[in-house]
Amino acid sequence: MDAIVEAALKKWPNVPHCYGWLALDARGDWYMRDERIQAAGPFPAVKGSRIVHDKLIGFIDRNYGVDDAGAWFFQNGPQRVYVQLEAAPWIWRLQPDGRVLSHTGREAQVTGAVLDEADRLFLETDLGLGLVHTQDMGPAADAIESGRWAMTNATHAELVARHGVVLSPLDPKGAVTHG
Repeated sequence: MDAIVEAALKKWPNVPHCYGWLALDARGDWYMRDERIQAAGPFPAVKGSRIVHDKLIGFIDRNYGVDDAGAWFFQNGPQRVYVQLEAAPWIWRLQPDGRVLSHTGREAQVTGAVLDEADRLFLETDLGLGLVHTQDMGPAADAIESGRWAMTNATHAELVARHGVVLSPLDPKGAVTHG
């Protein structure tokens, strides 16, 4: 977490959390979802505005985490902005040297590969559950065929439950809101 974020948390420890305004799609892109977009429909059917500003993406990536209940968030200064996830909290990018990196640039160690009912390939890692980016399915297939990763099958619901992932965090009142 950035030092400026930690300082803001100490200075303003009781800022209300924000729900519904930030989302992560299955390709590792961040989306802003303002009130109008939230009213237009749920994520990912209505995505919102893709964040393209490199420094903002870097700030979100560095301050991305998970709470004790399995809900993922971006710590924006003193405010925790909960993230709606299309498929998983991590989107994996496979590197030519065999490393697996998350959409945030963190390296992961693979412990298993799982194909879901929609033929999406998820990797179970030391960082948690993530989806293999669609552009990296060739190298992923090579890793499975060579025996580097053992593959099993499960439904998406089984996977997120097994890893304790909350795809769409609810506010304490029980609904996703624009806070």
